Amino acid sequence: MKLLVLGRGKTGGLVAQVARERGHEVSAIGSADNKSASALTRESLSGIDVVIDFTAPVAVLENIEACVSAGAAMVVGTTGWYEQIPRVRAQVEKAGSALLYASNFSVGVNLFFDIARASAAALQHGYTGKIVEAHHALKKDKPSGTAAALRRIVAESGGQELPIDSIREGEVVGMHRLEFDSAGDTIVLTHDAKSRRGFAEGAVRAAEWMRGKKGFYDFQQVWREV
Repeated sequence: MKLLVLGRGKTGGLVAQVARERGHEVSAIGSADNKSASALTRESLSGIDVVIDFTAPVAVLENIEACVSAGAAMVVGTTGWYEQIPRVRAQVEKAGSALLYASNFSVGVNLFFDIARASAAALQHGYTGKIVEAHHALKKDKPSGTAAALRRIVAESGGQELPIDSIREGEVVGMHRLEFDSAGDTIVLTHDAKSRRGFAEGAVRAAEWMRGKKGFYDFQQVWREV
């Protein structure tokens, strides 16, 4: 496959590396060469099978709109734009394009989401709960997209929206903790990423899954297939 990676940060660079290891032809564009999505034209995207976005919240929507207009399939790992999901979904479906997004492409995190969905029943049995997330000091969005997704999952299953404590310090890759507390006991569920490689591998596998597909997808719905 021919893949275009948007973003040359730590995760974007690792995505490109993993994609090459898996035998794909990879090109990459940094923010300096793609202001206001100027590098994403129908001509420049011709022959690209999937565009993978790991940029920033300020850039991702313009990138999505440019790729959708050009008919290019996308895998989006950037967070901080989810309030626009209904509008973006409509654009993708109208254009007959393809987009798959995730707050986190780690298989472990998506297993964690399933466990959280089941454990949310605690909120209907006298427990209180909260979410704690920690990331490196340079992470821009707060709370993280993964924490926001975790809160939504728990609210849908347990009927309560939990508070989120966000910590930004050092070189923390990504830690998410779901806590339930009662007078009788405490339940603590934690996912702690050791490196960004799990995110990168999941994103590349998602791109492989997307080849030839049309429509709008959430990785939570399809991660077992990749």
